[in-house]
Amino acid sequence: MPRILSIDYGIKRTGIAVTDEFQIIASGLTTIPSDTTIAFLKEYFANEKVEKVIIGEPKQMNGQPSESAEIIEKFVTKFKSEFPDMKLDRVDERFTSKMAFQTMIDSGLKKKQRQNKGLVDEIAATIMLQDYLLRYKIV
Repeated sequence: MPRILSIDYGIKRTGIAVTDEFQIIASGLTTIPSDTTIAFLKEYFANEKVEKVIIGEPKQMNGQPSESAEIIEKFVTKFKSEFPDMKLDRVDERFTSKMAFQTMIDSGLKKKQRQNKGLVDEIAATIMLQDYLLRYKIV
C-alpha cells in the first residue's frame, strides 16, 4: 500500500512526515530547507510509493488565513504544477507547533534539544499526519 506524506511548509524550514506502508502510523521523516522541498519530493516520489500528500493550512484563531498563508499557497500552486497527478489534501495546522514543542517537553528532551526548530517542524508534520489518519482513515 502506498504511503501518505505530510508537509509542514514554512518560510525557512519544512517538516516532513510519512506513514508506514499500511497507513497506520505517522513518523517524522526529516526537516529540509523550504527552497529545496520540490527537489526533495521529486527524489522521494521516485523511490517511494506515495498515495497522497497532506499540506498544512495555517489559520488564525478566528478561522481566517494566517500571515504565512500566502507563502504556503504559492508553494501549493507550485506543488500542483510539478505533481499534477498527486492527490492533495489541506488540513488545519493550528497549534501543531505548540503541540510539537509540548511533545518535546513531555518526552524529556533537554532545553538545548528543544531549541532545534527543525525538530519542531518535523514533529508538527507528524502530529498533523497522525491527526489526519485518526480523523479520515478507517484503521
